[in-house]
Amino acid sequence: MSLHHLLFPILILAFSAASSLAATAKDQTLNTHQAEFFNPKLPPRILSSSKKFEGSSDIVDLRYHMGPVLSSSPINIYLIWYGSWSVSQKLLIEDFINSISPSATPSPSVSDWWKTVSLYTDQTGANVSRTVVIAKEHSDTGYSRGSHLTRLSVQQVIATAVEAAPFPVDHRNGIYLILTSQDVTVEDFCRAVCGFHYFTFPSMVGHTLPYAWIGNSGKQCPEVCAYPFAVPGYMGGGGPGSLAPPNGDVGLDGMISVIAHELAELSTNPLVNAWYAGEDPTAPTEIGDLCEGLYGTGGGGGYIGQVMRDQKRKTYNMYGNKGRKFMVQWIWSPVLKACAGPNALD
Repeated sequence: MSLHHLLFPILILAFSAASSLAATAKDQTLNTHQAEFFNPKLPPRILSSSKKFEGSSDIVDLRYHMGPVLSSSPINIYLIWYGSWSVSQKLLIEDFINSISPSATPSPSVSDWWKTVSLYTDQTGANVSRTVVIAKEHSDTGYSRGSHLTRLSVQQVIATAVEAAPFPVDHRNGIYLILTSQDVTVEDFCRAVCGFHYFTFPSMVGHTLPYAWIGNSGKQCPEVCAYPFAVPGYMGGGGPGSLAPPNGDVGLDGMISVIAHELAELSTNPLVNAWYAGEDPTAPTEIGDLCEGLYGTGGGGGYIGQVMRDQKRKTYNMYGNKGRKFMVQWIWSPVLKACAGPNALD
């Protein structure tokens, strides 16, 4: 997204809800083990968004600005675990990233979701790669830049990893992904961003490398960055409540949708000169921004869209590897010129 991940849901074109018969047929096709389809209406986040797209998609001027996309295969993820991470936390996020590449996972799957990202091309007609792999991982358990990071010190974390040679310099098809644990504070985190992507400065890192940062909001601002698994506290006991996260971890399950958002935008706009809407490349509206807050058919106007709920009341909208379930926002399709996701019912 623009250099950052907006915190607040974007109101978008409302889709007509599918009939109960269609939902039943879909349920049987997916073998969802008696999953229930529902479209919850939730309280808004704390502030409203300045990027609102409701009605005709004609107002969405998403254009290609002649820059590169990540078309070389595979896209290599260089993953930095900054701070304190448990084995189970790492495994959950690794399973999500490893679910992006084509697999035999039943639909609607994370791999199906990435198909929309792969529809974007560069000026040669080359598509964003369908294959995404974790090429290497590095754990910065010593908090090398402290327990508070600025946007510049995030780049220094990357520089440390590159200099120490756990990571190669991968200009062509690398994404440097920094994930901070729930005890690390980051500039603008919770106040203006849940994550952001950009590229490193040669003066900081020695190279120009696309990167993204996402934080675990579990203890800092789950109602902001792990929405809809947490809702603003001002709701008290009234109104609709938060949804149960599919993997039982509010912070991590919320983080996964932000990771998806940033990976989709970084792959289609790695140097902030490819696919985006708006005239200002320093604050572009990207393919995840356009669909923020939408997770299924019938979303908009406070509704998140048709999603699934299992017998344990856990909410999800797509499947991953190893039987995982995830809740991931939709993204803008250049073909449909609308928000799209693999769990669409129409």
